[in-house]
Amino acid sequence: MVAVLAAGEGGPQTGTMTECFDCDNCKESLYGRKYIQMDNGPYCIPCYDAHFANTCDECKELIGHDCRELYYEDRHYHEHCFRCFRCDRSLADEPFTCQDEELLCNDCYCNEFSSKCIACEKTVMPGSRKLEYNGQTWHEHCFICSSCQQPIGSRSFIPDKKDYYCVPCYESKFAPRCTRCKKTLTKGGVTYRDEPWHKECFVCTGCMTPLAGQQFTSQDDNPYCIKCFGNLYAKKCSACTKPITGFGGGKYISFEDRHWHHNCFNCARCDTSLVGKGFIPDNDEILCRDCSNDL
Repeated sequence: MVAVLAAGEGGPQTGTMTECFDCDNCKESLYGRKYIQMDNGPYCIPCYDAHFANTCDECKELIGHDCRELYYEDRHYHEHCFRCFRCDRSLADEPFTCQDEELLCNDCYCNEFSSKCIACEKTVMPGSRKLEYNGQTWHEHCFICSSCQQPIGSRSFIPDKKDYYCVPCYESKFAPRCTRCKKTLTKGGVTYRDEPWHKECFVCTGCMTPLAGQQFTSQDDNPYCIKCFGNLYAKKCSACTKPITGFGGGKYISFEDRHWHHNCFNCARCDTSLVGKGFIPDNDEILCRDCSNDL
């Protein structure tokens, strides 16, 4: 807490009496003497000091009627006793702080209890704008981007070891760039052949369909969806003429220059599966042994 102490205003009045007038306490005449008028009557100076003066919290002596009295949180002080606990500087007309019952001037409080800016090593004064991160403190104007050297202020930033970057500088300096469009990837993306891509940039080379989250294959390092790859590069089944891609656990059988899906490798006459069995080629057809014997 920081406060500025001021002497109290108002209070008892002093005067000089020329008529018969007695102290309300000792009953001695106040004729020709200084006195202090209280609500319940006049008092001579010694009686006033003995009965109404406050005790200084510092020196423990009475604060006489002719002393400037300062008070703070129900404690009273002589003006010359109201001083900084560390440097003994007068706090009568200065801002101060109370720390663990000790009165401190602002300079002593800041030197002992305020944090120091990690950049300029100067004290961060109470009430000034500052930034705290990871146990360290900066003046707001000292917390700058390690690249553009501009104050980051209340904007988002990205730490990198002992450096701090504003988001645009970090993205320009460190963020990966999409292999296709060459723009920065700020979040998400797809990795293909150890290279980064935006999801919307990672598309089939043939039909331009997005491939993120889909099955795909490649040809000459170019990605293709299953359909395009089958139509352009896959072997065709000699029975159904559809592409043999091998995806989804599919197997195929090859004989000479012809190829078949597993479920398409059947006898041309009786449609019996010939997978794992002997067969007889007959021109463009393949036959089981029984059908071949019937010819």
